[in-house]
Amino acid sequence: MADIPKIWFLRHGQTEWNAVGRIQGRLNSDLTAQGRADARQQAELIAPFLAEVTAGPGGIFVSPQGRAQETAQIALNGTSYQVDDRIAEINTGDWEGKLRSEVTYADSDIETYASAPGGEGMAALEERVSGFLASLTGPSIIVSHGILGKVLRGQVCGLDQAGMTALCNRQGCIYVLENGVEKILS
Repeated sequence: MADIPKIWFLRHGQTEWNAVGRIQGRLNSDLTAQGRADARQQAELIAPFLAEVTAGPGGIFVSPQGRAQETAQIALNGTSYQVDDRIAEINTGDWEGKLRSEVTYADSDIETYASAPGGEGMAALEERVSGFLASLTGPSIIVSHGILGKVLRGQVCGLDQAGMTALCNRQGCIYVLENGVEKILS
């Protein structure tokens, strides 16, 4: 995508459901002790860039879901932010709340989540993400989720679905996107 400003992307910290392999989608699960440690690590990494973002035309955007909100409170040290529904995690329909072992798994996590019965689907997710990216007016910090993050990062870097699937999906780090290139701060 052309003309996307610099982005610092933070995936929420580990949740109770991440730890046991349960699909969250739009449902919430609290951060674990490790998840709070992930967010504290992100706080150290993002601190040098907060002033740049808050002083400019960009912004700080956070998913409305509890796990992202909790991560933002810790990682941003109380800095104010905007909640944006467009960066909520993919809706995984009938699979929300189920263990990964209880669903039919495709070749990749993106394919699996995008094919969930009653879920959002890949085309709708990609459209939602591209609309969000097009609205950014300057360097921005985004606190969101794993699958949404892979799609967002992939769109910024010009990747196809296979490329998005191959992206790292760690928690506790920051994905820096600039000029179509991703770097990881950890």
